Amino acid sequence: MDIADEFNLLVLEDCAQSHGASIQSRKAGSWGDAGAFSFYPGKNLGALGDAGGITTNDEELMSVVTALRNYGSHTKYENRYKGVNSRLDEMQAAMLRVKLNYLDGETSRRKQIAQYYNQHIDNSLVLKQPYVDSAENHVFHLYVIQVENRADFVAYLESRGVHTMVHYPIAPHKQQAYPELGHLSLPVTEKIHRQVVSLPMGPTMTDEQVASVVEVVNSYVLRA
Repeated sequence: MDIADEFNLLVLEDCAQSHGASIQSRKAGSWGDAGAFSFYPGKNLGALGDAGGITTNDEELMSVVTALRNYGSHTKYENRYKGVNSRLDEMQAAMLRVKLNYLDGETSRRKQIAQYYNQHIDNSLVLKQPYVDSAENHVFHLYVIQVENRADFVAYLESRGVHTMVHYPIAPHKQQAYPELGHLSLPVTEKIHRQVVSLPMGPTMTDEQVASVVEVVNSYVLRA
């Protein structure tokens, strides 16, 4: 923010996976000029369907964004900007309003699970686990580890009844959407995308389920 102030820049926060996270007791979405939250059903605060929201203290920005989501209009049939139809459905808003009351409790449960994983996963083939330097700055939308032989690891866990996900398998500069970046060699980025695996994480997991995940991960050995 200091750099942005110096050079008269806007800071836009990507808060899609950080609902309730804080730094020095200041919540995600309140640092920059605006924050964008996803309320996709799988997020920490999820609606019944696709939904999202923007937070800002800038009245001018709020006015523009409010119009952009509604065909660029503040007044019906009068279009000030080239906008879109991106209004939050009232049913989604009603659902989110109720679920918001449970966010802190669900976040606490996510942290408990992550702490258990961090303390009990003990397998040298797990190369890296999430780094956490305080209790408030990580809300564990996902619990992502890195493994050397991902396909074998995932297949083993699946055979033992533990479902995993890969977020995300293709590095941005290798996506077809960015052919102009395809020539780049970014070995660290590419290695991460080859190794990341998301273990089960969610506030509805029981202690028994969490312990079972750890047991299966710890029993994994590299197969020929």
